[in-house]
Amino acid sequence: MQVLISVTHLLGTGHLSRAITLAHAFIHAGHTVTLISGGMPAPHLNIADIDLRQLPAVRSDGTNFTTLLTPSDTIADESYLTTRSSNMVSILEEVQPDIVITELFPFGRRVLRTEFRALLDAAEAQNKPCTILCSIRDILAPPSKPEKVTKADAFISDYYDGVLVHSDKVTTPLEQSWPVSDMLSEKLHYTGFVAPAPAGSHPEKTGLNEIIVSAGGGTVGANLFENAIGAAALSTQNWRLLVGGSNPDQEIKRLNALIESQNIIIERARPDFRQLLYHAACSVSMCGYNTALDLMQAGCPSVFVPFDDADEVEQTLRATSLAKHPSFEVVTNKNITAEVLFSAIKTVQSAGRFQSDDTAFNGAGETVRIAIRIAQDRSCA
Repeated sequence: MQVLISVTHLLGTGHLSRAITLAHAFIHAGHTVTLISGGMPAPHLNIADIDLRQLPAVRSDGTNFTTLLTPSDTIADESYLTTRSSNMVSILEEVQPDIVITELFPFGRRVLRTEFRALLDAAEAQNKPCTILCSIRDILAPPSKPEKVTKADAFISDYYDGVLVHSDKVTTPLEQSWPVSDMLSEKLHYTGFVAPAPAGSHPEKTGLNEIIVSAGGGTVGANLFENAIGAAALSTQNWRLLVGGSNPDQEIKRLNALIESQNIIIERARPDFRQLLYHAACSVSMCGYNTALDLMQAGCPSVFVPFDDADEVEQTLRATSLAKHPSFEVVTNKNITAEVLFSAIKTVQSAGRFQSDDTAFNGAGETVRIAIRIAQDRSCA
């Protein structure tokens, strides 16, 4: 089948990373995938063999998700957004997909509802039947107003054949973060957690016995990095800070000026990050969906400093759940100091490595199975 996945990441790159993992799973199962990306390019992610179509890119103004900026930091005006929408529809009309998957929308990305509605209308109008699905992570940003739930339900009812929830229904039901109506409940399909195949050990043993500090592929994390530099001064271990974002070199230069010890390497985010974790003594990171799965797969003892700007609670909920295991600790941005971080690192290292069951991370394969079944059932109806 021909599958079209549409995703726009605005701050970090987690949404795009998960969409890429799903694309690889569909391709591995013999299907053809076109991936529309509307966020900033993320060259550190593996898009090999994927037909990726880049829209005129947008990003959020920090944690203000209602203001969209272009790569030149100007406001994405109506003309710019109209071009994005036209491009999306043109790609769909070219591809003529059997399945369309929107990542996060309509539970998020409401600022882009016009272009998503245009895509969905075009999918419904094409000559052959098209199955429309939504893909969401384990924990959503809880709605701040009841109308957000009402509007999301309306989109789901009007357009969608199913909602793919990439979590375990028993441990992380959607109700934990989002009100689930009777209508929505009937359309939910839990896939398990979506993660790439285990990365395995690094061929050069890079990261051996190091403290690996990362903040994903976005531009946040200054507070985490600064306190990590302070904690490294208290430590005899080697530390490696991995800096992402659109302009990492400038941030690396700033952080290097703060270094007071000789046991720190600061470099750009690495494509082999997941392999480093198999040898690392400990990880210090936020707690986004993909990072959490990477750490569990590698079994790396971890200190989470969840992203909580602008009252964001998603990562805090996830980190708190994981911290029930002794290999994981949570340090909040409110309470973090170099000393607190260093103490938490010593605690998780003494607990040892996390033992995971790899079958829990086969959500991508299960997503393919569920999506194809829904599409086949729809075509036979």
